[in-house]
Amino acid sequence: MPADAKGTNRIARAGWLRAAVLGANDGILSTSSLVLGVAAAHATSGSIVVAGMAGLVAGSMSMAAGEYVSVQSQADSEQAELERERAELQVDDKGEHQELAAIYVARGLNPSLAKQVAEQLMAHDALGAHARDELGISEALRARPIQAALASAGSFAVGAAMSLGVTALAPTTVVIPLVAGTALVFLALLGGVAARAGGASVVTGATRVTLWGALAMALTTAVGTLFGTAP
Repeated sequence: MPADAKGTNRIARAGWLRAAVLGANDGILSTSSLVLGVAAAHATSGSIVVAGMAGLVAGSMSMAAGEYVSVQSQADSEQAELERERAELQVDDKGEHQELAAIYVARGLNPSLAKQVAEQLMAHDALGAHARDELGISEALRARPIQAALASAGSFAVGAAMSLGVTALAPTTVVIPLVAGTALVFLALLGGVAARAGGASVVTGATRVTLWGALAMALTTAVGTLFGTAP
């Protein structure tokens, strides 16, 4: 596949990939941290699992709601810009031709060629041309709130379930090191896969996620130890 096609594919999946990676990362990290904090406070095995399950449900819903509201706000802004541009095309079509041609001149085309390009693109799809080249809004990068919400919630649930499964199977005496260790492995794999999918450094992506995950789990464990009740 040509290099530019690969780049386009990566950009096209940037929205859902970002939401999915964020959701899975939060699912693993928040659930593991919650489990570690509760375990460090000397809770029973059943209480630890219940806390993890509650974290899974609450986190999934929170991710879905937060992602939807955020991306919907972006979608609303995009729609408002498109409506404004549509009105300007109806009021001043000539001026919009000149504006688009000026954009192409700024990108390196000579004025006569820029004018021809602007005329042909606007004859085909005037609003689409201005949305893409003036506003930076393309079909590949359009905000999709439902898709983002589902990707975040689903990936959070998967990530949380991974940590919760380890918690449920681990003996109480080793639940803290086992959950912490597997969570770091999960986070490293996720960071590497996400970096690979986005065309970035696998080592850098894995290291970055793992370090922040270790810090978060260490702090949560410390809080549980500090405020927990000794058996």
